[in-house]
Amino acid sequence: MKIDIENMAKEKVIVGRHEYVAFPELGFTEVSAKIDTGAYTSSMHCNSIQETEEGIICVFSEPFFGNNSKEYLFESYKERRVKSSNGIVERRYSVKTRIELLGKVYSIELTLTDRSLMKHPILIGRKFLNKKIIVDVSRKYQG
Repeated sequence: MKIDIENMAKEKVIVGRHEYVAFPELGFTEVSAKIDTGAYTSSMHCNSIQETEEGIICVFSEPFFGNNSKEYLFESYKERRVKSSNGIVERRYSVKTRIELLGKVYSIELTLTDRSLMKHPILIGRKFLNKKIIVDVSRKYQG
């Protein structure tokens, strides 16, 4: 079976292993993201999460968001069980928002976790990449 990579690439966006993304609804621009085809879910760094009657309040600040520290209320959220890279299953909050990647805006589901020990505040996994994105590992930060 012959696969026509060039035709596939015309329909899909080609990204590198690291890209800058924006979150218009959250007010973040130019956030560094790691594109990880080995991860199923996508995640975002969150310093703290407080569950309230109105929803969950997330604090986004150090080390990634610095002086742009923000609190955001997610009225709609879910709880998910996620297996982290070390193999441990964690309970995480999951939210839906919009992400801008290379000039295109998409819906994305993100789990919220402490990524302060990681190089990138955002991890984009297969669930988001599937059917719309091709990853070229020889590229990075194209947009």
